[in-house]
Amino acid sequence: MHKNMVAAFIALLSLFALPSAAHARLQCVTYARQVSDVQLSGNARDWWSHAEGRYDRGHAPKVGAVLAFAGTRAMPYGHVAVVHKVVDDRHILINHANWSRPGMVERGVLAVDVSAAGDWSEVRVWFAPTRSLGLRPSTAKGFIYPRTVTASAAATASAG
Repeated sequence: MHKNMVAAFIALLSLFALPSAAHARLQCVTYARQVSDVQLSGNARDWWSHAEGRYDRGHAPKVGAVLAFAGTRAMPYGHVAVVHKVVDDRHILINHANWSRPGMVERGVLAVDVSAAGDWSEVRVWFAPTRSLGLRPSTAKGFIYPRTVTASAAATASAG
């Protein structure tokens, strides 16, 4: 009994001892690092440029790749999501955090390429509160491939 009380007290004390950032809800960047082999840091809007020279990048979806969204007025820090499944050239299922609600993790949600060129530069993503694809497209930079996935393999997979 005494050990349980001490453990509970220490746990409670740690809530006050940790910086406020440690109490923050799960962010998309933290989640993407946890569930993918792409290990970058910084805001999501910077992942595309931070990946240059470290990871292959491209415009074809591949399982395990990270879809990097640009920073916009509506989404100033950008967004990153991990490709869970490629359905076809224009439809994928993604895993990501902090999209539909702060800190919420969503797995296997639909993302659709709505770009005129079919290059995943404009994407609509499932938004849970409306139970539909988002009302507006989001600008995306492309896919960052983990070292186990190459851009040429991704291009071959999407062509086949």
